[in-house]
Amino acid sequence: MMETAPYHADIAGNPDGICHWLTCVDGVRIRLGHWPLANAKGTVLIFPGRTEYIEKYGRTAAELKLRGYASVAIDWRGQGIADRLLENRAIGHVDVFEDYQLDVKAMLTHVKRLGLPEPYFLLAHSMGGCIGLRSLYDDLPVKAAAFSAPMWGIKMSPALRPIAWGLSSVSKPLGFSGVFAPGQQAETYVLRAVAEENTLTSDISSFDILKQQLTAHPDLALGGPSLHWLNEALSEMRILSQRPSPNLPSITFLGSDEEIVDPVRIRDRMGRWPNGKLVNLENGRHEVLMERPALRDSVFDDLTTLFNANTSEYA
Repeated sequence: MMETAPYHADIAGNPDGICHWLTCVDGVRIRLGHWPLANAKGTVLIFPGRTEYIEKYGRTAAELKLRGYASVAIDWRGQGIADRLLENRAIGHVDVFEDYQLDVKAMLTHVKRLGLPEPYFLLAHSMGGCIGLRSLYDDLPVKAAAFSAPMWGIKMSPALRPIAWGLSSVSKPLGFSGVFAPGQQAETYVLRAVAEENTLTSDISSFDILKQQLTAHPDLALGGPSLHWLNEALSEMRILSQRPSPNLPSITFLGSDEEIVDPVRIRDRMGRWPNGKLVNLENGRHEVLMERPALRDSVFDDLTTLFNANTSEYA
């Protein structure tokens, strides 16, 4: 029996979402939301980034619906209103980075239970891009993948990188890995950033929507990551960087003003993805799915062109 979970339609910009609670094999409870569509050409599996939540993708789901696709999104463990993993719920944390794959497996089981139409496609943003790449190596059953500013590396100064590695590594055996990583804090970035100076989007109206969402439902907010999360993420990204690109059609979007993930790692990956395409977005920031209308429309048009090209066997 499916257990209904809350869906905050008042902030999602999309009244059609339906959410359920799922329990992963290790007992962690996560939330899954879907936006059905009659006679859809397929279903897009949305892998959100760190700090994100299902309602943030209500508008993305509406864009995909206009282009003929049903979609589904997830509250990863440790964020949204899924189970938080530390007593201090403001700290972003995961025990082992590959635990996110347990969430993916629960997601796939639920998608099949719902009868959402094949083929499946991946749309992965930021941290979701790291989780998604691992999932592709684990045979995620998608026909094509689209990445938005994927976290295949974290942007930091050369001087800071060895400190991040060293401090996060020793924090585990010394027992303080559950504290905030240096420079991080409990208040989520969106609520403390100045709109005109934010690193997420050049579209102020979109940034205001994020503020409104978290002001209306503060339980969705998440602060900075733990030292443990940082070490797990750095280790996972290094492991993945050493593997060849999956044999799957893909497209990746990267803004010219990216300040959060490492553009060098993204260009390296896409430069060795034989059936992959890198799209550089002039004056785009991290949230390319929430950018200025013209830029945002071009992203959705490009990714659905890729998806449409890989639906033929299901037509």
